[in-house]
Amino acid sequence: MSSRLQRGATTVEFAFIGAAVMLVLFGVIEVGRAMFVVNALGESTRRAARMAAVCPINDPAIVEVAMFAYPDGGTASTIVGGLTADNVVLEYLAQNGAVIADPVTNFGQIHFVRTRIVGFQHQMLIPFVPQLINTPGFATTLRRESLGVPREGTVQPC
Repeated sequence: MSSRLQRGATTVEFAFIGAAVMLVLFGVIEVGRAMFVVNALGESTRRAARMAAVCPINDPAIVEVAMFAYPDGGTASTIVGGLTADNVVLEYLAQNGAVIADPVTNFGQIHFVRTRIVGFQHQMLIPFVPQLINTPGFATTLRRESLGVPREGTVQPC
């Protein structure tokens, strides 16, 4: 008679354990996804800074590379959801690190280029977790190189 009373116990125990396992599984997946986004944002600034060092000043290709966008492919990232051109900041710096307000006019004063990702929020997919998480600032600074000016010939866009 005791076996008849315990028939549903296995189903109830599985429901509790199954829910806990699924929560842990989705948590691990979401942490992995968040780590991917953080690494992609760091790589985004590195790629854009490299392009800014060798491309003409304020070339639109620099922002496209930062967003992992297709060439002439719009204003949204193909890899990091929610990353737009508004999140990418491109700055030209003097030797002391000060931002040059008008880099075209003060071309000779440019010693460094810096790209930053600002104001980006990562969208979480796990229930019961705050949906938007502010990411830290990402920045890469490199020495300027040609800034798109060839030794001979005319300046060509990247």
